Amino acid sequence: MANQLTRGSLFDDFFRDIAPGFFVKPLHGDPLPSAAQIRIDVSESDGAYTVLAEVPGVGKEDIHVAIDGSVVTLRAEVKQQDRETSGEKVLRTERYYGAVSRSFQLPQDIDQSVAKAKYDNGVLTLTLPKKQASGSQRLTIE
Repeated sequence: MANQLTRGSLFDDFFRDIAPGFFVKPLHGDPLPSAAQIRIDVSESDGAYTVLAEVPGVGKEDIHVAIDGSVVTLRAEVKQQDRETSGEKVLRTERYYGAVSRSFQLPQDIDQSVAKAKYDNGVLTLTLPKKQASGSQRLTIE
């Protein structure tokens, strides 16, 4: 699956070769990240999962984490703006807004009440404790 063709690679390369001046790229900034660009590392210990997610260039107030059982969803709102400098005449102003999200499932349900998230230098660190399985309980017959 890693070799799937995407619109971003096949068609962009084709049109760049056929009509190089026809499609104008933005004057600034990086392109908006795709869901595949949120790189994650997941490790497991006896009582918890640790997730490291790279979400560079996004403020921590624009990152949302949702947990539903064993499914974790990361969502980031991306905002890029041109900045005006004093003493210059503004000829063009562009703003880019978008959102990317990524979901993945862990082998065991997460205890949401004690889950923790920390964001530092573009890396989101999630500490997701495993929910303790409530084993079967034998009922006493009266």
